[in-house]
Amino acid sequence: MKYFAHLLASLFLISSLSGCIIVGERYDDDGHHSSWEERQRENRQIISQLPMQSSRKSVLDQLGAPEFSEAYTKGNDEYRILYYRTQRKHDDGDTTIDETTPLVFKNDQLLGWGEQILKSVSNL
Repeated sequence: MKYFAHLLASLFLISSLSGCIIVGERYDDDGHHSSWEERQRENRQIISQLPMQSSRKSVLDQLGAPEFSEAYTKGNDEYRILYYRTQRKHDDGDTTIDETTPLVFKNDQLLGWGEQILKSVSNL
């Protein structure tokens, strides 16, 4: 009887411990494993190597869809600002604009990235 009680207790423990939680991994559009930390690092690396005057299409091909975007025209020129997540400031699970780097395009050509270029085109 004691053997039977130990056997039942063992089976119960084994079955209860085998109920593991499997946390799903996030994959990017290409099916590669991705986390927000990796994505931020990749974004920073890609942005730092972008040639000036890159086309907006080329940048979108490399970085994918931005977190935020803005567009306006001034005279005959079209400006687009694409914001990509490059840092974490808030532990809330949401991306805010202060956690991004702006990429500024004039007539679909990259003028530059960062706060200085954003300020310079804002003053036009």
